[in-house]
Amino acid sequence: MATAVQTNLRPLYDRIVVRRKEAGEQIRGGIIIPDTAKEKPQQAEVIAVGEGKFNDQGNRMKLDVKKGDTVLIGKYSGTDIKIDDVEYTILREDEVLAIVEG
Repeated sequence: MATAVQTNLRPLYDRIVVRRKEAGEQIRGGIIIPDTAKEKPQQAEVIAVGEGKFNDQGNRMKLDVKKGDTVLIGKYSGTDIKIDDVEYTILREDEVLAIVEG
């Protein structure tokens, strides 16, 4: 079930804020895996993006990802934060592995 996420976060430079997409309940061999043992989802929705960092000439370099994109990130990428009981991850754009298209 998709829910609208409102946040007042504005990441700086080449950082992005993502919300990891929930993985379905994991069952292996008839045993339900508890939340503490589940792996972090690697798909995430981009919630907010920074304006980009500056190059050597002083020009701002725009980010390739944009708000609303679905991206693939590493299991342990970025820094996890919690605001109003919602968990987010803040990471640099270069930690994004791919943008999911279609």
